[in-house]
Amino acid sequence: MTNTPNIDNKSSNTVTEKSYASAAISKTGKSQVEIIGSVSAEILQSYRAKALKEINNSVTIDGFRKGMVPENILIGKVGAMAVLEEMAEMALSKAYFDIIVDNKIDAIGKPATQITKLAEKNPLEFKITTAVMPEMKLPDYKKIAAKEMKKSTADEEKVTDKDIEETILRVRKSHASHEGHDHEKMTPEEHEKALMANLPELTDDFVKKVGDFKDVPDFKVKLSAMLAEQKKSEVKDKRRLRIADAIAEATKVELPDIMVESELHRTEAQFAADIERMGVKMDDYLKHAKKTIEDLKKEWRPYAEKKAKLQLILNSISESEKIKPEPQEIEEEVDHIIEHYKDADRESAHTYAETVLTNEKVFQWLEKAE
Repeated sequence: MTNTPNIDNKSSNTVTEKSYASAAISKTGKSQVEIIGSVSAEILQSYRAKALKEINNSVTIDGFRKGMVPENILIGKVGAMAVLEEMAEMALSKAYFDIIVDNKIDAIGKPATQITKLAEKNPLEFKITTAVMPEMKLPDYKKIAAKEMKKSTADEEKVTDKDIEETILRVRKSHASHEGHDHEKMTPEEHEKALMANLPELTDDFVKKVGDFKDVPDFKVKLSAMLAEQKKSEVKDKRRLRIADAIAEATKVELPDIMVESELHRTEAQFAADIERMGVKMDDYLKHAKKTIEDLKKEWRPYAEKKAKLQLILNSISESEKIKPEPQEIEEEVDHIIEHYKDADRESAHTYAETVLTNEKVFQWLEKAE
């Protein structure tokens, strides 16, 4: 990852690269830059054959095999402008890549592209707005992490008799008889009272039905071990949250809107999936809640901003301390994702796996910082 360059408000850079004729770059605030540029008519025309082939392979016309439609018939079907637009898309893709490389722009996310002039035998003119990695000065994150680690105590992970008894009670409640109870007409208090009145006895026969347990003592020993692992995980999560919050609090950064919007998109997708698993349609949920998706996004936005900021911080620490997962670790995680999510795109899975594994290694490193 390169550093974001100091771009003058109206710096002009005319180059001789084949992919674009000119590119004027300016800052627009919120860690964004605007690129106003052009591609020569000759270079745009050089994409015609490739554009025609791409369209030919995607269009079905009766009497012709896909990809084998004569040019005049193909253009008659889709129109000359469709071909020109496909040419422009290909030209812009290459031009944008070369512009950010030539100008050392540390772009992030998908750029917003606008074609401002497109006509046969004319230069292609465009405007691109892209988010860039914001300038960020990290605090002494090792010192902050060490301070937060000292707040952790061994007592936090201890399993008490009360923990065991409360868990046993929940297990007994989950197996209580509901016979003769009309739960739809019962208040929560009445429902709780009915459960308590029908609790099964904690016997060897009961625990054998619950799971792979020999008797009550065996059940309690294994339950205690399970609770210990659960508490250990909860304490780790809380400790990492404290570290992350403390470092984020001491870090000043201007978040690009595109990063926040990306987090909001992920949150929306996850929420929709959770709702669907419950057997509820998103539209029905919104109608019942008397909210719009925009209302929900407003509620989620602070969380999205916090998450985006934390990811920037973790990325920066990873770069500074050269903390990276091994390629083999990433590939194994990608294989695991593909195995459980058959429709997952491998490239997206690779990006996700690398991010998750890197974050984990950064937190492990921070937990050992002195």
